Amino acid sequence: MSSKNEAFEETYQHYLSRIREFSLESLSGRLGAAYKDKHLEIPLLNRNYLVSHDEIVDASGNRPYLDICVILSRYILMCPSTAPADSGWANFRDLKDTAPLVGYFAKDVEQAIGRFFSRNADDLKQAGASLGGYPPDLDVRYDISLCFDALPKVPMLLLFNDEDGDFPAKTLVLFDRGADRYLDAECIAMLGGQLFYHLRNGSVRSKKENSS
Repeated sequence: MSSKNEAFEETYQHYLSRIREFSLESLSGRLGAAYKDKHLEIPLLNRNYLVSHDEIVDASGNRPYLDICVILSRYILMCPSTAPADSGWANFRDLKDTAPLVGYFAKDVEQAIGRFFSRNADDLKQAGASLGGYPPDLDVRYDISLCFDALPKVPMLLLFNDEDGDFPAKTLVLFDRGADRYLDAECIAMLGGQLFYHLRNGSVRSKKENSS
C-alpha cells in the first residue's frame, strides 16, 4: 500500500472510530437524514451515501473519495444540538474560520466555474439541473441562479453572470449562514470544490471530450 493510500486509510479509520461514539439513529432527525439498517443515508449534491459505524459507501457500495468521506464524517460529528437561528445567504469569507481559505475558494471554485462556463451559460444551466439545482426563492439579477442541497440543512446558492463585452464571467457561490454549525471551514471549501467538479463533469463540453 502506498503512503498516500495508508494516509487515506488512517484518516478514514480515525473518523469511523469517532463516529462510533454516536448513536446515528438519534442524530438522523437533527441532520435531516434517513436512518435505515444501521446506516445514515445522506444525500450530498444529489448523490446518496451511506454511513454506519463500520463504513462509508456510495449507493453502489463503494468507498468514495477521501474528500467525500471527510465531509460526511465532519457533518455527523459537528451535528448541532439545535438548529441554527441564522438565516439568509453568506459569502464563504463571512463564515467562521474561513480566512486562510478565501483565496483558494475564489480561485478554485468561483473563478474556476466562471472560466469553464464562460460563454456557455446554457451548458451551466443544464449541468446544474442534472445536479439537482433549482431556482432559489428570491429575486436576483444574474443570468443564472441555482440553489443546491449540498447536504440536508446545508444549501448552496450559485450566481452566474456570463461574459459580456469587456466584463469576464462572474460567479458567486453562497452558503446558508448556519453552514458553519454543520461543517468546518475546510469542509465548506471542499463542498465548493465538489460543486465545480460535478458541474464540470456534467457539462456537455466534458461529455464530448470524454467520448472523443
